[in-house]
This record gives sequence, structure tokens and C-alpha cells, in this order.
Amino acid sequence: MKDLDIHRIRADFPILSREVYGKPLVYFDNAATTQKPQCVIDKINRMYTTVNANVHRGVHFLSQAATDEHEASRRAVQEFIHAASPNEIVFTRGATESINLVASSFCRNFCREGDELLITAMEHHSNIVPWQLQCDYYGLRLKVLPINPEGELRLDKLENMITNRTRLIAVTHISNVLGTVNPVGKIVEAAHRYDIPVLIDAAQSVQHRKVNVQEIDCDFLVFSSHKIYGPTGVGVLYGKEKWLDALPPYQGGGEMISSVSFEKTTFNDLPFKFEAGTPDFVGTAALATALRYVSSIGLDDIDMYEHALLGYATQRLLSIPGLRILGNAADKSSVISFLVDGIHPYDMGTLLDKMGIAVRTGHHCAEPLMRELGVEGTVRASFAFYNTKEEINLLIKGIERIVQMFR
Repeated sequence: MKDLDIHRIRADFPILSREVYGKPLVYFDNAATTQKPQCVIDKINRMYTTVNANVHRGVHFLSQAATDEHEASRRAVQEFIHAASPNEIVFTRGATESINLVASSFCRNFCREGDELLITAMEHHSNIVPWQLQCDYYGLRLKVLPINPEGELRLDKLENMITNRTRLIAVTHISNVLGTVNPVGKIVEAAHRYDIPVLIDAAQSVQHRKVNVQEIDCDFLVFSSHKIYGPTGVGVLYGKEKWLDALPPYQGGGEMISSVSFEKTTFNDLPFKFEAGTPDFVGTAALATALRYVSSIGLDDIDMYEHALLGYATQRLLSIPGLRILGNAADKSSVISFLVDGIHPYDMGTLLDKMGIAVRTGHHCAEPLMRELGVEGTVRASFAFYNTKEEINLLIKGIERIVQMFR
């Protein structure tokens, strides 16, 4: 392992040099979206200024060049998550659309009234609502695996919740509220004993630690570009080829067809069967640039550095009287949700903002989890490899100042 050159890394992100309300920006909202390195910004500019043309549909030079970029990006994603084939990589508009795609297509082919879907108590709305929609449409039952007081999944209850009507399990890899790192490999192993496929929401994990879909053996995995230093509006769906072959198309239109007549349409091969319309080939190329940038730094080194930040921030925060942290899992990633007695999260977030410190406040698109925790919302600080202990010190000073204001 090598020590990260944080000053050099921070220089790669132009937005980190700006000021907010006359104060240097301290950005601790990385679980919502990450900032973009200059190489990603430059890639977007180069795509629009050198190869802008529709992909897959033209014989001219620009179209071929854009197509090459787009398909090279697919291979970059394949390599990053260690998929067996580029055919297993589907580009979408984000993790949310990826989950909706699987929910719609899977339930249409494999679920009948009375069947069950299993999720967990710590899911983001994006891994709750799509399944609820299918439950309403097909008469399915949604079951929820509970958590313990530390914010960890009750895996001891998992197999008892699986029945002969369970059709799929969907679980987040890392909670966007608690930071809990779930043992997805164990969940997949248990599910596969009953021939049940598993979808993993990796929107909060691929940017923090290595993810190998073949080692995990998951059937589906989703993540978003904008949370791993890439552009917004691009997402990834990984699916084992046998499952993607078995699922019907999610949307219809150009690109996903083999041939069309007024009597019948036949569909394209994988992965194009699930990619109707013009893809965001500029965004996919920029995502590939982001993945290469992260890989050049090294995910193992990123993981170690961010773990050190998490430990330092946790220790400093717990020194503040009246502050409590929600989520104390043994295996935890770069997210801290906290509350301070007598101070509403919105007030805390607003006042920190005036000090140039960006945190998240509210339910973090996880209202059921908030009810489970017995709170309306939290303040959330989430870290990236460009954050520093000095920034954490500013956060601590800011919270202490706000506490004094309310006392």
C-alpha cells in the first residue's frame, strides 16, 4: 500500500478550490454525488468537439469513432467490476433506472400472484419503490429483512424468511445512511442454495472498495456514474448473461431491435436488447475515464485512506457532548449519520453551510429506515479520497460553534 498524495489528488478536482460564502469549500456530501476530476471534464469536452455523432448507426468516420469510444467504455466497466463479458454490461441513466429495469422485466417473466420479493430495512427508496410497483401490479408480497441496534442486517433471520415463493432478493452493498457494509457474498450464497437470484445495489460501494461480481457471484449489480467521479445521467446494470437472455426488453425503440415489421419485432443481441434509443455515449466515455482515474490511484489505497478518515471523524465527533452516531456496524464505510441533542438536522446543515461545509440533512431517501431508527432525519457527512483530516477538524469546530449557539 502507498500513501496517497492528497494535495496532488485535490488539485485534480477544480471545484475543490472554490469558496462558499467566503470560506473554502469543505465537501462532505459525497454519498449524494462526487466531484469530477479535470480528466473527466476534459473527456466530455473532447467527445463533443472531436467525435460527436450517433453511435452504431453510421458508416462515416465520426459515427465509427463515437461507437468505438462507447464500446470501449463498456469493456472498461466490465474490467472494473470483473464481469465475464461486455455483453453483461447494460448502460442506463443511473442505478435507479437499472433497478427499475430488472424489477419490471424480471417480475414480468418470473413472478406470479402470491410470490415474494425480499429486501432489507436499510434500502434506499430506489431499491424499495420499484419492487413495490411490481407488487401492486402482480399481487406480490414484499418482505423486509430487519436490522439490529448496531445497524447490521439480521442474517440469522434470512433463511427463515425465504420460502418456496421467494423469487428474488435485492440488497444494498453499503447503506447510504448507516455506512454498514453488508456481507453480500454470504447473502448470495444463502440465496443460491434455494436457486434465488440476488440483485446488489452497489451505488455506495464501487467508489470505495474493489467489487468483483464473479467472486460475489451476484446475478445483478447496479451503480451510478455520478457517485464514482463520473458524469450524471449514466448508470450501469450488470447481469449474468443467462439472466439477461431470459428477461424481456424494458423499453422499445431504436437500437434494441433486430428487425421491425407491423406484424412483429425481433430484438437485438445483448446488451443492446436493453438499450433503446440513443445512448449517452459522451457520458459513458467520461465514466470510463473516471474508472481509469480511480484505478490509477488504487481502490485498496482509497479504502485504507477513507477508513482512516472515518475512524478519525468518528472519534472527533463522539467527543462532542450530546452528539450520537446512528450506525455502528463492525464493518463500516465512509458515511457518518449523526444527531445533536436539541438541534434539528436542518438547522445544523444550514448553519454548517454558512461556514462553507456541505453536509446532507433529512431522510436521505431512506424513510423506512428512519422510522426503524425512530428519527425523522439525520445530518450526514460522507467522505471521499480527496477529503482531509483538516477538513474534518473544520467540521468539528463548526458543530461545536453551533452547539454553543443553541445552549
